[in-house]
Amino acid sequence: MKTVILLIAICCMGGLGQKQAQKKRSNGEEIHFQTKIKDSCTMNMSGNGEMKLRIECKNQGKSYWCEYIGKPSICRPFNNNPKVYWNQIALELRKRPNACQFTLVLKPAMCQKAPTDAHMKQVTSSKKPNQNPSQQADTANQGKSIQKASASLKQVKETQAGKSAARKAGKAKSSILPLVKPTQHGQGSENDTEAMKLAREHCWESLYAFCSYIISIFRG
Repeated sequence: MKTVILLIAICCMGGLGQKQAQKKRSNGEEIHFQTKIKDSCTMNMSGNGEMKLRIECKNQGKSYWCEYIGKPSICRPFNNNPKVYWNQIALELRKRPNACQFTLVLKPAMCQKAPTDAHMKQVTSSKKPNQNPSQQADTANQGKSIQKASASLKQVKETQAGKSAARKAGKAKSSILPLVKPTQHGQGSENDTEAMKLAREHCWESLYAFCSYIISIFRG
């Protein structure tokens, strides 16, 4: 009986030691991966309870980094195999063009349904996070509104300029017309005088006015 109890105790201690060894291996361990655009990245995990995940990436002389904080130990599958947890995060980041810019919260598949505190949340980064879709839509709508307002303002200015030009043209015509009329009037008077002379030469005195009228019509 004592032998059985001793064997059970040894097995329990062995299992506990194995779990502790797994935790030690996951703490301070580095995982290397490449993003979708071939950024070479390194994941480094540290801490107990509340853990910190730091990601550093390099590509063609450029580098960036970001840090996440969370309590993955709240998730039971993490305690059973933390290495799988971190490998799932690395696998997800491999699909991204940028390991820091497009993922603010990391939710490995094995802890997808765990409490939010178990998820790794980005707390700092060398890159600014991208806008979410609603913010992008708002920005696009604002840009379209500004373009429409600019187009409307331009159209109003063109209309006003056209009206102003028309008014100036009208004033110019009105200023020219009085100068032309006296000349036309003078020509008419000369035609009337010549018509009267012809009427006096070829018509009876009682028909001077009538003949002058007819002659002026024919002479234009």
